[in-house]
Amino acid sequence: MKRLWSFIGVTILAMTCWASSAYAQTESYIAIGDSLAAGQTPYQEIDAGYSDLIAMKLSSMGQLSFYTKELAFPGLTTADVLERIQSEESKHLLENATLITVSAGANDLLRLVKVNPTAGTLAFSQLQTDSTLNLARKNMITILDELNELAPKAKIFVMGYYFAYPYVHPTQKKGTNEQLVKLNTILQQQAEDAGAVYVDVYDRFGLDAINYLPNSADVHPNFEGYRQMANAFLQSYSGSNALTISSSELPKPNPLSFEEIIKQQLSAKSKERETTQRQSTRTAYAIQGFPGYKAFIENI
Repeated sequence: MKRLWSFIGVTILAMTCWASSAYAQTESYIAIGDSLAAGQTPYQEIDAGYSDLIAMKLSSMGQLSFYTKELAFPGLTTADVLERIQSEESKHLLENATLITVSAGANDLLRLVKVNPTAGTLAFSQLQTDSTLNLARKNMITILDELNELAPKAKIFVMGYYFAYPYVHPTQKKGTNEQLVKLNTILQQQAEDAGAVYVDVYDRFGLDAINYLPNSADVHPNFEGYRQMANAFLQSYSGSNALTISSSELPKPNPLSFEEIIKQQLSAKSKERETTQRQSTRTAYAIQGFPGYKAFIENI
């Protein structure tokens, strides 16, 4: 599944945008990370997430030349993100990037949290959590070092996280929230140490963000939640509150199931292979001096 996701292209999922620009320099934007970077909905589908909204806003200003989120995938931990950016297929994307957002760390932590949405309870092992947070810290150091090397022209923004369990009993929130605050502190520290920018989204959600997290059994936000994340980025990016996305600017929902994404991707890969085969045939006939070459290529 991860392998298939890495090939998801611009027309299926990545919403790649090209635009003419009145600005001196436009952004080549690469979104990297977990399900929040990928745009997972509260109902196990993929739609526009915060990175898509960022790309939409920059494109509307004529300040976007390229965008993809094919380096994002639901469930990725910091170790997975590191492995992905070190792959050969990622290098050509990163070398020309001028803007990168990174969402990594939540899956390291949240997989240790046991949730009972019916009872409204949370449980975790403090010993496991401490070890996991330390590993996430080490991985983030390496991730940012790698990105500074692989994407030397890029400004890097590290996205923080929100509290994902607004439905649990108030007495159950404190311990897990403290671990989240530790994770955000780690992300901020490593971002600043690496010369990147940390984007704080925590205060925009708070501990009771049921308006942004509508499914009590799922940790992913709706469009409004992703809008809050995108606006937190835009504030950091522009240095002011002037550059924002309003609710009226949000796109219409167009969710795709993972099965639909895979089906469309397989179709796209099939067409790509057919195109490659036609090009190879044209080249072969041209080299061989095929007598009917000109007429032939007009029909393939």
